[in-house]
Amino acid sequence: MSLDEEDEQSYVPKKKKSESEDDKRRKKIVPGSLMKALMRPGGGESNPSDGDQVIYHCTVRTLDGVVVESTRSEHGGKGIPIRNVLGKSKMILGLLEGIPTMLKGEVAMFKMMPQMHYGEEDCPVLAPSSFPKEDDLHFEIELIDFSKAKVVSDDLGVIKKVIDEGQGWESPREPYEVKAWISAKTVDGKLILSHTEGEPFFFTFGKCEVPKGLEMGIGTMTRKEKAVIYVTNQYLTPSPLLPVMEGYGEVHFEVELVHFIQVRDVLGDGRLIKRRLHDGEGEFPMDCPLHDSLLRVHYKGMLLNKEKTVFYDTRVDNQGTPLEFNSGEGMVPEGFEMCIRLMLPGEIALVTCPPDYAYDKFSRPPNVPEGAHVQWEIELLGFDMPKDWTGLDFQNIMDEAEKIRVTGNRLFKEGKIELAKAKYEKVLREFNHVNPQTDEEGKVFLDTRALYRRGMAYMAAGDFEEARADFQMMIKVDKSSEPDATVALAKLKKQEQEVERKARKQFKGLFDKKPGEIAEAQVEDRAGGEITGEDQKNELSEPLLEGNEPRHSNEADGSRRRVGRIFSFWPSGGRIFAFLGLDRCTIL
Repeated sequence: MSLDEEDEQSYVPKKKKSESEDDKRRKKIVPGSLMKALMRPGGGESNPSDGDQVIYHCTVRTLDGVVVESTRSEHGGKGIPIRNVLGKSKMILGLLEGIPTMLKGEVAMFKMMPQMHYGEEDCPVLAPSSFPKEDDLHFEIELIDFSKAKVVSDDLGVIKKVIDEGQGWESPREPYEVKAWISAKTVDGKLILSHTEGEPFFFTFGKCEVPKGLEMGIGTMTRKEKAVIYVTNQYLTPSPLLPVMEGYGEVHFEVELVHFIQVRDVLGDGRLIKRRLHDGEGEFPMDCPLHDSLLRVHYKGMLLNKEKTVFYDTRVDNQGTPLEFNSGEGMVPEGFEMCIRLMLPGEIALVTCPPDYAYDKFSRPPNVPEGAHVQWEIELLGFDMPKDWTGLDFQNIMDEAEKIRVTGNRLFKEGKIELAKAKYEKVLREFNHVNPQTDEEGKVFLDTRALYRRGMAYMAAGDFEEARADFQMMIKVDKSSEPDATVALAKLKKQEQEVERKARKQFKGLFDKKPGEIAEAQVEDRAGGEITGEDQKNELSEPLLEGNEPRHSNEADGSRRRVGRIFSFWPSGGRIFAFLGLDRCTIL
């Protein structure tokens, strides 16, 4: 960098931090309105700052010594100190300015004019009844403690103070399984729970097995972390841990997060569940085989019956040889692969899978009945990432692309449209870095026709706009592909019109019903039979390619079922109706 550039950068104005409401209030302070007298020195060298939780006793007196209010029991208070978070809690201006000047354990007297306490214009804190807010007053403050705090709830009803830092970055969440040592005290120090011996308390996150505020706080912790979680009464819900929570204004929970088991609801509907039994090596998810990889696993498959019948075990039925397969190629059941992609090397997981993600859509082992829910115990031994095309010569790149093309075509023919699209998209991504050096290489490159293949996959899935974009891009990048693209666009238009025609026919008269009546519509195939959602997924309208060239064909015979989402918009009675992926529609 030149000196001129350095000088220019040094004069770039820094972005100003936005002014907070507390900063605006501090501008009101005038000399003499707030005065401090040290009554007892504190310890240490640090002072509290914004973001710190401060715990202090406060006694307010008139200038002639009459106690107005106090937190101390000897002055008529409850003996419970005040707990605020600087920069978050609503505080009178004098304390907002004065407490950050104190040390831990210090006692100080602040003399405040009315504008520094409740007499401040637009003071965010309401004055107690009969409080002399127009008078100069003395505020005696004892700063008991202060520390960095994690504000868990915006209303400050749940706050966490870290005692010992934890390990890693992952925190428990629903539906993780958690083990923790837990004790609880009231604000005046009375012990109401001590689960610190024997076995740690075990609970499932999200099942209301601990008070809501405690669960919220634990949800910010990492393994082995120790913390105090301050929970106010609105978050003290009854639970198996503490069945009765009435009468407590606030509870302080001391927690050590011993361990938690990662449990993932992979589909989000509770049907495909991955439960980690043994931790793997590395950081989640960076070290997981998220991309297509060569995977090595041992697994044991069991039926979800009373006997937990084992139908296959690689260590027994495969002579101890692990299963090797390439992910992204449809070589194992979908639920199996989805969960392995979320595993770390060395991890052991227990996967509970519904039939539609197990063997009902995959080659079913002879001893697995149709419709069976299964469980796999899977150990990910390791994986190899796909070959990096960087540095490969043109021919090797074309060879790799051909392998992926063949795999994509197979997946398409097997009805695994999403996997097929992913293969074509990979080719297109990698081709962004390919630069043919000769006319012959350029011709080979253009003949690859990945856009055509992906467009056909989109069309089969009913994603008509995406398919149209790919066919139009073919014409743009390679004029020689225009005949094929034009035929594909015509077929796409015909397919869209057919979907529209069927939708209109199927839902004709549907909107003539009186309010409150129910009308149902069935999707039918060309032979008059009902098409289920399963039929739509499994049967294809267009075979892919043979060799390197597209194969054009007329419509199949009239009994063949066509695939594609119903995606149609039309006005009816002043309303717009949309039908997306329906095989039965109920209109109320």
